[in-house]
Amino acid sequence: MTEPLYDCLVIGGGPAGLTAALYLARFHLSLKVVDAGDSRAAMIPCTHNHAGFPDGISGEELLARMRAQAEKYGASIARGRVTRLDRDREGFSAEWGGGAAGARTILLATGVTNRRPLIDEALHDEAVARGLIRYCPICDGFEVTDRKVGVIGNGARGLAEAVFLRGYSADISLVAPDAPHEYDEADRAQIERLGITLIDGPCQPIEIDDNSILVTTAEGEHRFDSVYPALGSDTRVELARQVGAKLAGETSCITVDAHQRTSIPGLYAAGDVVIGLDQISHAMGEGGVAATTIRNDLAKKRPLLR
Repeated sequence: MTEPLYDCLVIGGGPAGLTAALYLARFHLSLKVVDAGDSRAAMIPCTHNHAGFPDGISGEELLARMRAQAEKYGASIARGRVTRLDRDREGFSAEWGGGAAGARTILLATGVTNRRPLIDEALHDEAVARGLIRYCPICDGFEVTDRKVGVIGNGARGLAEAVFLRGYSADISLVAPDAPHEYDEADRAQIERLGITLIDGPCQPIEIDDNSILVTTAEGEHRFDSVYPALGSDTRVELARQVGAKLAGETSCITVDAHQRTSIPGLYAAGDVVIGLDQISHAMGEGGVAATTIRNDLAKKRPLLR
């Protein structure tokens, strides 16, 4: 066992992990949050989809407020990426660049990473900050109402996102990232009925021009007000694999029960790393459920008294 020993080690400092940390601290449990600092929420320039902020709030500010609130009640938050997780007699031991700790329970709130289109990294970050590249039509589809929108994707995923966005704008183009589109007759009938424009790939690296985003393919240059990459995402489940937790098939999300318990006793998961709706509000709800379950499960083993 690695010292110190916490009641819970929360791995991930996004909305799910920080909500759980707040709850755990207010349950008078000892805990530590280890945060790699790359929550997808931090990319959000301004969300208008989060209840309680009618004028919107940036992802960075929201996370800063959540960290301050958790720390106010005693949560300890360290910056680092946990690279090793093991089971031991006391529960678990974890290691990250700046330290190590043991914990009776672990909450994995490690999230996912978006697959990006071809674009320079600095330019990508600028485009996201300006709303030229967007990743979540559920979060911000309202902001592209009646705008010219491109969806970079193909297959069922790309078509589903284009169809979803068609509820916000009549000017939707579906751009294949590599090979030309291959849709069957039924799909093409739906595409034609909805007025979605198909543009065959491959795409060249995306560029910004004034207040537009440019996507160049063999068919020419295409200018959009916003582009949504529909290229999928990669779930951060490496630590779950290290301790043998069950994953959910092709999605590779962590399998949990209705109370956020994984298949490994003492290991819990919440947020985008769990299959479900990738939304801040949903992640926060799962964080609250997980923290309450952790508290009650620990109480079954030893009284939690003051």
